[in-house]
Amino acid sequence: MREHAAGDTSPRDDALRLLARREYARGELHTRLAAKGHATDEIEACLDALVEQGLQSDARFAESLLRARVARGQGPVKIRAELTRRGVDDDTVRQAFREADEKVDWFALAAEVLARRFSGPGEKPRERARRERFLAGRGFDFDQLRHALDHAWDDA
Repeated sequence: MREHAAGDTSPRDDALRLLARREYARGELHTRLAAKGHATDEIEACLDALVEQGLQSDARFAESLLRARVARGQGPVKIRAELTRRGVDDDTVRQAFREADEKVDWFALAAEVLARRFSGPGEKPRERARRERFLAGRGFDFDQLRHALDHAWDDA
């Protein structure tokens, strides 16, 4: 370890400060630590140690983000894209979705989100298209979108 000047912090200190607030993907932590001026080799060594100690986990981050986005009513397409953008590798993303698919009914979620936002399916093609765009923007795929348009107001 190198000597730190007054006010200078180690990559570990900065990483722990960030992780105390919420989970972070390894890639996000790397970017933030680099922005604070830490050397790449120090960052990599620090992140390896944090993973080894169980203090940072991309799998835990993916599960946490997925759960939060489902609670917001977002679909799998949007969530998958966000995980990838944040630097989570494909295998970890696939595993997180395998676990989520056991708990989340994406079709029912799409219908629930649509019914909450709109009072009915819309009589005109323009209104129907607006509902389709809304669901697509939320990250639902074509089949989920179709299901939601057909079943969102079944209980009403």
